Amino acid sequence: MAPPLGKPLRRRGEASVSAGPSRRSLLAGVAALGALGAAGCSRVPTEASTNGGEQLERLKAAGVVRLGIAGEIPFGYIDKDGELTGEAPELAKVIFKRLGVDRVQPVPTEFGSLIPGLNSQQFDVVAAGMYINPERCEQVIFSDPDYQMLDSFIVRKGNPKGLTSYQDVVEKKAKFATGTGYAEIAYAVEAGYPEGDILIVPDQVAGLNAVEAGRVDVFAGTALTTREVVKKSTKAEVTEPFQPIVDGEPHTDGGGFAFRPTETNLRDAFNAELAKLKESGELLRILRPFGFTEDEMTDLTAKELCGG
Repeated sequence: MAPPLGKPLRRRGEASVSAGPSRRSLLAGVAALGALGAAGCSRVPTEASTNGGEQLERLKAAGVVRLGIAGEIPFGYIDKDGELTGEAPELAKVIFKRLGVDRVQPVPTEFGSLIPGLNSQQFDVVAAGMYINPERCEQVIFSDPDYQMLDSFIVRKGNPKGLTSYQDVVEKKAKFATGTGYAEIAYAVEAGYPEGDILIVPDQVAGLNAVEAGRVDVFAGTALTTREVVKKSTKAEVTEPFQPIVDGEPHTDGGGFAFRPTETNLRDAFNAELAKLKESGELLRILRPFGFTEDEMTDLTAKELCGG
């Protein structure tokens, strides 16, 4: 869904939830698709000057929407069969079909390039489970979140240090790790953990390995990805999900789809279909195969998460 709350955040940006393909290898696999990659990197038409934008009408006419993805399981990636999948692309397929756009096309990029790529018209929408926060809301407009996310820790079996919050990590002087660009960096620093003492690893698989090897006492990530990655571990376990403290208040992250600021008509139409899926329960059925549960369903709005 990142570093001190004034800096750009990853999506959340976790790379993989199993010891399977890495984020880097997934991006390489996408690039190997050739035709898709080449087509996906072409620019889309310039925004219309009319109020609210005309992108939805253009997408209907073209019959395809380009989705910016970052090769991250479970949010948006290319599977071992070369097919686009993940919670965000699968949801996008359903919603855009209801909006009259039959096909989706992946445009792979690094996570940090998603917002610049969107605003430079390399693709039509960011479909990467991106966390909604005030800094990002100054650059793009978001759908309402399709999921919410709490944090949890990977610790050694039995949780010998009794770590259940960032405050615990600070007070017990635990050796702490998290992922490159993760929001958990900021949460630990806000709790008082020295940023220079944080071990930064590529993803939660590397974090699990660090805990199992005893290099750190704890790895922080999202509740979803941590619980998935420890399933086959005999040395580590995951703590109960919890809310980090931000500006003195318990905080819940939420992820959604990003659109160019001029395209409010497209965003509003997307939101209307998303609301129907939430009300019917179909949203959870779409997201469940990627590890999401009832706990990740949310009534939060983009306005709330943007700070408005």
